[in-house]
Amino acid sequence: MKRILTGDRTTGNLHLGHYVGSLQNRVKLQDDYDTFILLADIQALTTHFERPELINSSIYDVAIDNLSVGLDPNKVTIFQQSKIPSIAELTIFYSMLVSVNSLRHNPTIKTEAKQYGYDDLSYGFLGYPVSQTADITFCKADLVPVGDDQIPHIEQSRKIARRFNDLYGKGEIIIKEPEILLSENSRLMGLDGNAKMGKSLGNAIYLSDSIEEVNKKVRAAKTDINRIKVSDKGNPDICTVSKYHKVFNEGEYKNICDMCKNASIGCVSCKKILGDKINNLLEPFREKRNYYENHKSEVKEIIISGSEKANKIGNETVKEVKSAMNILI
Repeated sequence: MKRILTGDRTTGNLHLGHYVGSLQNRVKLQDDYDTFILLADIQALTTHFERPELINSSIYDVAIDNLSVGLDPNKVTIFQQSKIPSIAELTIFYSMLVSVNSLRHNPTIKTEAKQYGYDDLSYGFLGYPVSQTADITFCKADLVPVGDDQIPHIEQSRKIARRFNDLYGKGEIIIKEPEILLSENSRLMGLDGNAKMGKSLGNAIYLSDSIEEVNKKVRAAKTDINRIKVSDKGNPDICTVSKYHKVFNEGEYKNICDMCKNASIGCVSCKKILGDKINNLLEPFREKRNYYENHKSEVKEIIISGSEKANKIGNETVKEVKSAMNILI
């Protein structure tokens, strides 16, 4: 089986954007690929270094989010980044092969720096793609499922792998060059109409949200601002709720749009239908979440055993890397 590396930064619970862009795909792929899921607590420090308590609690939250949507701990390897010394070692080695200018010109770095309001980038934030390369290559992953916004990071990883092999491989492949597995649905618009749903943007429905929280958030979602009364004809093309219907209520999407255009359904009723659809999706997740919330010792064991497995693989990779670099004693 080919190996996949994917994961999440531990900066709070995951939301529907994560589910649409990645989690539902992980569930589909777990039977056909050797799947490694990273709880990226070190990378979380690049933006949340002043809130270590959030990162600590989120290790459990993110693990439970993954388990609640249907990932099977007997099929996938869930591990904690800070428990894998080989990732830190590889990050240092790879950092020697990358110029500061190439990192500064990475479009994803630019976008995220703007999002967080960073004018003066920390070394860790700027070097995020280098650390991500270590995440991918320590376990010799073949494929990395990503949204289109992460493509520049993976291309940087591929360049680092090629440069390492060119310098130290002596004709052999020491570091596997990862392939991109592009997610079919890579992005979900935020409830406020923002181009992307995000934890820091306050426009997300979380996988851990209750029925009441989901309904409240859907009721506040942005619609066609030109539609004042129920009798006004709407424009689904500029309505956030319409776009959510397309994702979560595909079977009724065309009918919903037609009714909106003909003013035969109001925004309140339209949002009620959407809220019900999302809650129906989340209900089985809530049941599994409730189980794992009440069995956190089981979650801890899943993370510990996954980290032990990852460590064995990572230690072998570092040994091969050091041997190729001729720095073994």
